[in-house]
Amino acid sequence: MLIRGTRIPAAATELSASEAAPAGRIVPDTHRQLVTLVRDRVVASLRSDEDLSDSEMIRRRIADVCTEVVREQGIVLGRSEREELLERAIAEILGYGPLDRLLRDDTITEIMVNGPYQVYIERNGKIERTALTFDNEAHLLRIIERIVAPLGRRIDEASPMVDARLPDGSRINAIIPPLSLVGPALTVRKFYRVPLGVEDLVRLGTCTSEFLDFVRACVRARLNIVISGGTGAGKTTLLNVFSSFLPADERIITIEDAAELQLRQEHVVTLEARPPNLEGKGQITIRQLVINALRMRPDRIVVGEVRGGEALDMLQAMNTGHDGSLTTAHSNSPRDTLRRLETMVLMAGMDLPLRAIREQIASAINLIVHVQRLRDGSRKVVQVSEVSGMEGDTVLLQDIFVFREQGMRDGRIVGSLEPTGVRPKFYDRIRSVGIDLGPETFGYTLQR
Repeated sequence: MLIRGTRIPAAATELSASEAAPAGRIVPDTHRQLVTLVRDRVVASLRSDEDLSDSEMIRRRIADVCTEVVREQGIVLGRSEREELLERAIAEILGYGPLDRLLRDDTITEIMVNGPYQVYIERNGKIERTALTFDNEAHLLRIIERIVAPLGRRIDEASPMVDARLPDGSRINAIIPPLSLVGPALTVRKFYRVPLGVEDLVRLGTCTSEFLDFVRACVRARLNIVISGGTGAGKTTLLNVFSSFLPADERIITIEDAAELQLRQEHVVTLEARPPNLEGKGQITIRQLVINALRMRPDRIVVGEVRGGEALDMLQAMNTGHDGSLTTAHSNSPRDTLRRLETMVLMAGMDLPLRAIREQIASAINLIVHVQRLRDGSRKVVQVSEVSGMEGDTVLLQDIFVFREQGMRDGRIVGSLEPTGVRPKFYDRIRSVGIDLGPETFGYTLQR
């Protein structure tokens, strides 16, 4: 028997009783060929006047074609095999092919496709390879195009890179040949269906409840906070939780490259940057959005990430009455965060002396929270530093909380985020809004 010009081996169509008995067993190549045949027949059967948005109608059509194809090919399938074939055919026609089952798995936080034959996932902070593959580069490229097309985006040789997001908020990045030498590469950063909250961060060991009480007080006191860390360290998750502390009666403007924040407050305006079109025109940058946000009467500005010249506008906003702002930045430590901010301000093209930039930073930023993905895959807040002013040409940092590692247990790092015994200089601002954290929050006791 032939499927798309390829003869199915006799072993695949004439299984003995002992071979056909185990539920769920099927020759992988045959299964893939069946899915391809079902897909082609369903697509060919759809009329131009049919409502292609009617997914239930298409699902029924897929089920009918699956039954028809299996009967024609004379292949004996068990119930579980038929269900798997139908599921794969539906995913191929209406969904994202082999990615569908990974996107439904809430334990997976990242999906990494390195060409059609290598699919990796991140689970519990660890990377592992899956057995899933695509048929070929054309198959993978078709799935990528299906993801980006509804967003009004294109990916081809003229525009071989794209950032986008799925309907559930997951962020994707795709890059194709000739830039990628392994074939189309796709990265999906998944997000929790229900955003992590304060209790979740404490349960997962990311930080302590005392630290979160401290941050809540800092947000209420309108302190400017930068969350720093490496790629995949959990900066956006932490920013989401910190944003939940913003008062519900304030006007909040969020600015992001790809909208990821999930604020629960009512008065929120979400702004998203726009890449250039195929002619290289129409780009709207984060910096332009920050400048525009200042004209929108914001009480708070939340920038998903500063990575360029927008750092200068963000610092100026913090220094001109828009205090209480939140943002994130890539860096290896709080001290490196200051250096990166200096570099990003210089990227704005302003010929400012270094001391003036540092004075801006020291005046604008109150707190740097550094989060890190540790070697066991866990994500933890490891350092919390106050920007306490200037001494000469140096911006001063003072640690308020530090993660102290105590060893390993069952392959997991054991430790805790502990106060350093130093009360921050901005504590009077916290008390001015009616919040008294008490000396135990900072690890010291009052002397009688």
